[in-house]
Amino acid sequence: MSRRSLLRALGAGAAGAALAGCGVPAAFVEPGERAGRDSSATDHTLHFANWPLYIDTDDDDESQRPTLDAFSRRTGISVTYTEEINDNDEFFGKISPALMNRQQTGRDLIVISDWMAARFVRLGWVQEMDRAKQPNVAKYLDPQLRTPAFDEGRLHSVPWQSGITGIAYNRKKLGREIRSTGELWADDLRGRVTLLSGLDESFALLMQGDGVDITRWTADDFHTMCEQVEKRVRSKHIRRFTGNDYIKDLATGDVLACQAYSGDVIQLQADNPDIEFVVPEEGAELWAESLMIPNLARHKRNAERLIDHYYDPEVAAELAAWVNYVCPVPAARDVLASSKDEETAALAEDPLIFPDDAMRERLAIARDITSEERMDFAKKWNGIVGL
Repeated sequence: MSRRSLLRALGAGAAGAALAGCGVPAAFVEPGERAGRDSSATDHTLHFANWPLYIDTDDDDESQRPTLDAFSRRTGISVTYTEEINDNDEFFGKISPALMNRQQTGRDLIVISDWMAARFVRLGWVQEMDRAKQPNVAKYLDPQLRTPAFDEGRLHSVPWQSGITGIAYNRKKLGREIRSTGELWADDLRGRVTLLSGLDESFALLMQGDGVDITRWTADDFHTMCEQVEKRVRSKHIRRFTGNDYIKDLATGDVLACQAYSGDVIQLQADNPDIEFVVPEEGAELWAESLMIPNLARHKRNAERLIDHYYDPEVAAELAAWVNYVCPVPAARDVLASSKDEETAALAEDPLIFPDDAMRERLAIARDITSEERMDFAKKWNGIVGL
């Protein structure tokens, strides 16, 4: 199950896009209005909202979460953990009324995709963290994830997990390798290729296939990409646009190659070793889903302590072994490598969890779509996708 969000339509998501894009004066919260009274010193609790299947659970009792339980034992902080985030836009719609009206959300810590996190930062809806109280984050955060364009210095966000948007394909059924995005358009793949339907999930890899530097892409790059995709839709080269259901299409062989997320493919490979994941020669997008502390959170200090707990390499390794996404704590690799369990130790050598230097050279974090661009770009993309 992927935790990446799908931009399904201009429906519920449009409200958020319009709010961020039109500069509604009441929506932006000034820095001096973001912090609430922190009860952490006397109230040892914390409310943590996350995506489903995004934390380690005990093999014998799924209600037990070992890394989270260890934090509570060590600190005495009781964590209310809810798996309530199923879609970035849906969650935005759920908590935006409170945030724009300068009210508490009832949550001290949330996890959202970085493209949505950019919107929260622009609106002033999340608090700056005190890195002096987060020594593990300061020391161990992956250097490649430290400086996203939307949050310079990562002052308002800390990656929970990271991942790669690349290409997955069935090597046995296709009968050859795929090394570049351009190879998706070969004649033998006509009608057997799918792309992701979400604008924020799909555009970067497609631009990289055209040689665009996605850290500084332009509106012209976007429209060129759209023209090419539209042409391939008309020629029926692209079978369809998908959400998470590309996993089923690839597993059954209905699709031979597709845009895909690294973490999903690791899971697919366990059942079908013929499935390959490729970081194309032209590059692929490195993304993250990040921890953020909403405005007026009642337990900010407790939230900062929990974040730092997950940046302890031992804890990060335990989480990485369960979720199988790119670990934002490279030092966790040595922890896994030293495991006496062969299967666990092997994870340290998996480049989809710990990218090697050669792979990292081809990874980039895309410039996010600005609030001024979003409405027009979403309308254009959704028209092509059929949303």
